[in-house]
Amino acid sequence: MKRFFKFLVILLSAVVKTDEGLYAQKAGQARMDSLVQELPKAIEDTNKVKLLDGLSFGYKDINPDEGIKYGQLELELATKLKWKYGTGVANNSIGLNYRNKANYAKALEYFFKAINIVEEIGDKKYIAGITSNIGIVYERQNDYPKALEYYFKALKICNETGNKHGIAVVTGNIGNIYFGENDYAKALEYYFIALKIREESGDKNQIAIAVGNIGGVYTKLRDYPRAVEYQQKALKIDEETGNKYGVSEDLANIGAAYIGIAEDTIPGSNPKYGRKRSLHLALEYLQKGLAISKETEAPDVMLELYKNLSAACKLTGDYKKSLEYADNYRAIKDSVFSKENSEKIVKMSMKNEYDRQRLTDSLKTVEKEKISFLKLQRQRSYTIMGVAGIFLLVGFSFFIVKERAKSERERKKSDALLLNILPEEVANELKIKGATQARYFDNVTVLFTDFVNFTKAAEDMSPQDLIDELHWCFKAFDEITGKYNIEKIKTIGDAYLAVCGLPSPDPKHAENIVKAAKEISALMENRLAKLGERTFEVRIGIHSGSVIAGIVGVKKFAFDIWGDTVNTAARMEQNSEAGKINISQTTYELVKDKFTCGYRGEIDAKNKGGMKMYFVT
Repeated sequence: MKRFFKFLVILLSAVVKTDEGLYAQKAGQARMDSLVQELPKAIEDTNKVKLLDGLSFGYKDINPDEGIKYGQLELELATKLKWKYGTGVANNSIGLNYRNKANYAKALEYFFKAINIVEEIGDKKYIAGITSNIGIVYERQNDYPKALEYYFKALKICNETGNKHGIAVVTGNIGNIYFGENDYAKALEYYFIALKIREESGDKNQIAIAVGNIGGVYTKLRDYPRAVEYQQKALKIDEETGNKYGVSEDLANIGAAYIGIAEDTIPGSNPKYGRKRSLHLALEYLQKGLAISKETEAPDVMLELYKNLSAACKLTGDYKKSLEYADNYRAIKDSVFSKENSEKIVKMSMKNEYDRQRLTDSLKTVEKEKISFLKLQRQRSYTIMGVAGIFLLVGFSFFIVKERAKSERERKKSDALLLNILPEEVANELKIKGATQARYFDNVTVLFTDFVNFTKAAEDMSPQDLIDELHWCFKAFDEITGKYNIEKIKTIGDAYLAVCGLPSPDPKHAENIVKAAKEISALMENRLAKLGERTFEVRIGIHSGSVIAGIVGVKKFAFDIWGDTVNTAARMEQNSEAGKINISQTTYELVKDKFTCGYRGEIDAKNKGGMKMYFVT
């Protein structure tokens, strides 16, 4: 929804445009009307090609079908004039319109035609622009490896030509990819490059986008105060430039960040952002944003605002208002459902390039056969054989589409199974490359839990009761760790191993693990009070440091972590006590301002010697 998801302003070239046009743009339909009036008076020369390009480009956001119509006229005239540069521009403009229709196969077809032409001419700036456009198509299909491939090609050309505007745009797009892959450290790296160049150029609209992108990353990292700081900067700029749509987005983002602050607030900590004050500010910004989004008729922003207003009211205890906002959210969601659904279907059907081309070629063959058949029937009487032929062709088309849908369903099943075994990033790497590379992670926190006197409890329980209770406990642990961006690694008998800070960096890795540990401890304490000897007491150990992570095995492979940090976390668990959370000195230094901890002194740990340990109280 927010601008930090899509940074879709595209590269300029020296003369021709990619997403900024040959013509200086007036606002919307008014500009198009003025260009249409000029068209009958235009002479059949390169200036008319430019005029048609202004129409084709200008209609891409208003009415892409009209944009395609004028783009085809532009292409015909440029071809007639033998103006190669103009044919490249025309193909690119047609591609932009097809992209906005979510017809990505057609968009790529025209973009590749355009790039072949401009490569012959040797205009590097324009080559970079079209290359970036191709990257955007792949990004919209969530084909991130392909998108990165084309973005980095574009970035290389921009660096060679010293095109700072291009560098800013492409680095922003690369930041989007890493954002989508939850690699927030990389996203920030590229967003800050884009911001620096935008600040040098003084382009306020682009600065607002770059700043908003950075605020969006901090929201994902749950660094809400910093998210508010950057979103406030974006808001100030958008208010100065009169960008009402941007203002409504900024207000929605700020409101969401304040909700995050309210949910994360620990009593007695950070008085600047108390829970009550944060919720008050969240409602204030969200309601203001809602009023502006209604003026600009922006349903995507309204959806986000109603959803967050419902959440904020629920947190304040105003359940009636929360339900009212939830109803408004559903009403808008239903109104745009058909459009969203159709776009998703198009994206899904075009995910795999080979399948997409095969389907396109098959349907073209069917269409050609239908045309041939219709010509034949004009010469002959309408016979039963003719009718059968039509049904055969239609049936063939249906069969192709049906097989494609079946293939898509099977792919979804396999993807879901893979994601149940591996982190999403690792699963994507495995699907793309057929293998994964072990990676080093410098700042993570490891959690070990173990059930006290498990062996004795197992002797007193039936095998089925034992398995049922273990399943209930570990399922509950999974739900708790899932709330805090924690990756479960595995269970080993009655032990549970999890880690925070990979595969995506998380600056709150230690804090999140301790929060989860406290919930697990409270859960088992309540469970023990209810079931007595039919369940277990838990002890928990935590340590922070570095690990190596990767896939082991070929058959029944598993994602696992190694290193001294894992071993030390296990020692923390072994030296803990029933119902207690035992943390190392390293973890203590990371969370001492967030939690109350009691120093236990130096305790001798197996193969480690004396280690300073703390109980989280």
